[in-house]
Amino acid sequence: MATGRLGIEETLGALNAALGPGGPVWFKETRARHLRARDFLAPQRALQARFRDGEVPECVFHAVAGLQGPGVAPVLRCARTSAGLELQLQRSAVFERVLGAVADYAAPAAPAAPGSRVLLHCPSLRAAPSALRLSQLRAVLVADHLARALHAHGVSVRLVPAVRDRHMSTFLQQLRVDWPVASERAATEALRSRTLAELNPAGDREALPPGVLGNVYLKELVEERGHTAGYDPNLENCLVTEDLLSVLAELQAAVLHWPEVGSLDLAAGGAPDADGCVVVHVVSCEEEFQQQKLDLLWRKLDDQAPLSQKHLVCGPVKVAGVPGTLTAPEYYKYRHAQVCNASALKHSRDLAQDPAWTETFRVLSVATIKFEMLSTAPQSQGEWLLLFNSVLPFPDLLSQTAALDHTAPGLHITARTEMVCKLLVQLSMDFSSYYNRVHILGEPRPHLFGQMFARLQLLRAVCEVLHTGLAMLGLPPLSHI
Repeated sequence: MATGRLGIEETLGALNAALGPGGPVWFKETRARHLRARDFLAPQRALQARFRDGEVPECVFHAVAGLQGPGVAPVLRCARTSAGLELQLQRSAVFERVLGAVADYAAPAAPAAPGSRVLLHCPSLRAAPSALRLSQLRAVLVADHLARALHAHGVSVRLVPAVRDRHMSTFLQQLRVDWPVASERAATEALRSRTLAELNPAGDREALPPGVLGNVYLKELVEERGHTAGYDPNLENCLVTEDLLSVLAELQAAVLHWPEVGSLDLAAGGAPDADGCVVVHVVSCEEEFQQQKLDLLWRKLDDQAPLSQKHLVCGPVKVAGVPGTLTAPEYYKYRHAQVCNASALKHSRDLAQDPAWTETFRVLSVATIKFEMLSTAPQSQGEWLLLFNSVLPFPDLLSQTAALDHTAPGLHITARTEMVCKLLVQLSMDFSSYYNRVHILGEPRPHLFGQMFARLQLLRAVCEVLHTGLAMLGLPPLSHI
């Protein structure tokens, strides 16, 4: 029997290669009504653009029908229809391969290259929790989710800033956000000396308020990088304060003193260089302008500042029925009250003070918030939906979530942090529909033992995906809820 993990990306790649030179044509079906007859489709319009009159050559048709290769799912049939080329997999064989190696489908498809390092900087965490806006809360949750996805992908991740406010630390624990804490500030002497040398000569420095060193000119750095880099053209000066130097010093120390040097594939000499590190500033839209100043100031004051700095900007948050002025702690209390009220209606009594339910309500409240903030993406049909739409694509999804294209031009970077939430939501709906219609543990009739075992294996695969996906959100396994 063939071995190795089957992959959606590998299958799509082989299908498109079988059609010859040109762009991708095939796509994976996801809708239940289409999956009754096909798993992949090459649309007729795309085929007409690729081949004369849309007529697929016989040799190409046979190449598709006999598709094979590493990671390629076995093909049952390929048919010409009015919709285009329709392909259906050997579903029994796919089930057998997947359910025989469940653990392979709860891990990323391709691990990161050895020595990959990413520093995630979330400036929102320097605020007091009582002042944390919902857009900043979203940036915090995105940074935490991205850190977990990168860790799962094999990337060495450093998180900045280390939290010093004990109230913020408590709030992050409440949100099940895993973030480092610290009590001391980084030394700023070297940066202060460089700053004093770069200060604009104009102005009376003696008239500056305490803690303010003066203005540093940044316009030439913006012009040097050009308008296509993505910096705001209105950036000219940066008012440098002691607090700002402390922020830069912490970033500088985090890049140069990596805690996992021993496990990294570094050049001889052992010390990690800044150029081998990607810095991602995860900011709310309100913080973006100030963060661009910090980015440029770091480059100007530190010759060893990382060349690759990207900005992941989280848009504004609008939650139906929730005032826009609500702070993050108030929002948590609002959602927690909703969970408690819903439980009271269901059970006809208030369980909020019951110790056995306290942790459950906390987890459900956090899960509600995270899904809101991060979602802004056997042979029966319920069974194939579960396997084909959730279990089989999950390794590729984990890899895509951790993919940060830091080599792309420009200042900004995107992250697919919504993908895990969307898959978990769809998986929950598909599994709920399946569970309502199918008796997984039926009557103990001997001729059904094989079917029952296969369904239990499918249930195990679904649970593996659910638990891994929930872990990416910092949520406990279902058995703990």
